[in-house]
Amino acid sequence: MKSVLQEGALVAVIGAALAFAANGLSPRGLELARNYFPGTKLSLQPAAGTNVAGTAGTGTNSPLEILAARLREHGLQLANSNQVTQLFHDPRRERDEVIFIDARDEANYRAGHIPGAYLFDRFHPENHLAGVIAVCLTAQQIIFYCNGGDCDDSEHAAIMLRDSIDLPQEKVFVYGGGFFEWITNGLPVEIGPRNSGQFTNVTHTAVPAAGEGSKR
Repeated sequence: MKSVLQEGALVAVIGAALAFAANGLSPRGLELARNYFPGTKLSLQPAAGTNVAGTAGTGTNSPLEILAARLREHGLQLANSNQVTQLFHDPRRERDEVIFIDARDEANYRAGHIPGAYLFDRFHPENHLAGVIAVCLTAQQIIFYCNGGDCDDSEHAAIMLRDSIDLPQEKVFVYGGGFFEWITNGLPVEIGPRNSGQFTNVTHTAVPAAGEGSKR
C-alpha cells in the first residue's frame, strides 16, 4: 500500500510538471501571475469595510456594530449610552417630548426602570396601548429599551408601535445597552409605577455586552 501511494504521488508531480511546461510553451497558455478579475483583490481576508457576514461595516464586527446593522435593516436607530444620558437630562423629557419606553414585563418594570419611562409589554399590548399611543404621537424622540444584551423586546416593541401608528422612523431609537447598562452606569432607578417618586440603588455585576446576555 505504501509503495502504491508513493507511485501515485510521483505520477501526480510529473503530471503537474508536464502541465506547467505545456502551458508555458503554448501560445494560448494562461499567464499564471495575471489577475483575471481586475478590480478584485485576491485575498482570503475580508475586504476593508466588510464584516464576516459580507455586509458593509467597519470590519471590526463588534456586537454594537452588528446590532446597529440589524436595527438599520428594520428602519430603527441605535442609541448609545451617551445619547441616552443626554436625552434623559433633556428638558423636553419633562414635557413628554422625549420619552422612554420600557419593553419588559410589568414585574421587571416595577422592580426598577428608567425614571418616567412608560411600560409597553409587547406580549400584552392591550394593557398599555391606550396610555402609550398618545404620547408617542406627540413625542419628538422615543427611546425603547429592555434589559440589553441579546434582549430584542425593545426592537420588536419599537417596530410594533411604529408600524401600528405610523411613527416617523427618524424619531424612533433603541437603547442597545438597555437597563443593565443603565444601572451599571449608576444612573437613577425608579421602582413601582411610573412617576412613583420611589428610587433605589441597583447594581448588576454581570452585565452582558450588546449582542450577549439574557432576554427581559
